[in-house]
Amino acid sequence: MLTIVLLAIVIALLFDFLNGMNDAANSIATIVATRVFSPTMAVCWAAFWNFAAIFIFGVSVAHTMGEGIVDPSKINEYLILAALIGSVIWVWLCTHFGMPISVSHALIGGLIGPVWFTFGGDALVASGIFKIAIFIVLSPLIGMILGFFMMCLTMLVFRKKHPMKVEGLFKGLQLFSSAIFSLGHGANDAQKTMGIIAILLYSVAGSNTFVNDYLYENTGEFHVPVWLIITCYSVIALGTIIGGKKVIKTLGDGLARLKPVQGFCAETSGALTLMGTAVLGIPVSTTHTITGSIIGVGITKGVASVRWATATNIVAAWILTIPATIVMSGLVYWVMGLFLTLPE
Repeated sequence: MLTIVLLAIVIALLFDFLNGMNDAANSIATIVATRVFSPTMAVCWAAFWNFAAIFIFGVSVAHTMGEGIVDPSKINEYLILAALIGSVIWVWLCTHFGMPISVSHALIGGLIGPVWFTFGGDALVASGIFKIAIFIVLSPLIGMILGFFMMCLTMLVFRKKHPMKVEGLFKGLQLFSSAIFSLGHGANDAQKTMGIIAILLYSVAGSNTFVNDYLYENTGEFHVPVWLIITCYSVIALGTIIGGKKVIKTLGDGLARLKPVQGFCAETSGALTLMGTAVLGIPVSTTHTITGSIIGVGITKGVASVRWATATNIVAAWILTIPATIVMSGLVYWVMGLFLTLPE
């Protein structure tokens, strides 16, 4: 059992690392596209603020991931391992081909698959899944609406200012907007891996002395240990530093041509959405949020200014992510059952 638990933790941290790689673009797409920072400087800036979120936000999203999607009593180490393997495969494939998918929803689909296939729909927490499903639609819409109105307000306030002065001002302000978006990214996404590892440890702590003594004290209630919080924030920051260059290019240049003022509005509206949902404990997609914000800002220059073909491809990847990872993780768990004796 212990070997499987430790292997699952390692794969979960790999997933956290890939999360940072794929979602690096969400934090820095606009400052790279507007030439405020080079990609190398931008990922270092984003990684710093990813980790800084540890000092500002709680772990409400981690609790949702651990208790609000599937029945914790049905969890075992093999099920978590299957969920992670299915999720990692999908995230790696999409990152390799430059598609900015929702890493969050890959993890959620990966968790649902083995539980649903093994124990049926009664083992799923319908209210939590419904809340997540609603925000698949709402988070990009909120980002788009906020981005549109923030850009309109900015154009109104600075309409009499010289364009060169405005651009210089917003180049500096983009550092601020990128920082707060990276805070929101860290607060939301690092906690998703925390929740998965925490529920794994919670499920085995009562029957494994090593886990109970060194990794997760069995208090009878679900909680997230301090070492896990620090580790997950550190790993996602490292993934952000490495960055997914293809994804950065897709989001930075592929949706709409951005100037500093537009980048600032997109990042700020995206950050407000992420921080609000993090406080409420809703695990939303940073990819969905920043994409919606960029589109909202781009629309202020006319509908034709948005590259709708790119947006369509991204949305297609969003739609496929949860079903794809449900099937992948379910199949992985089934294959495990062919070679191992799985818990009932």
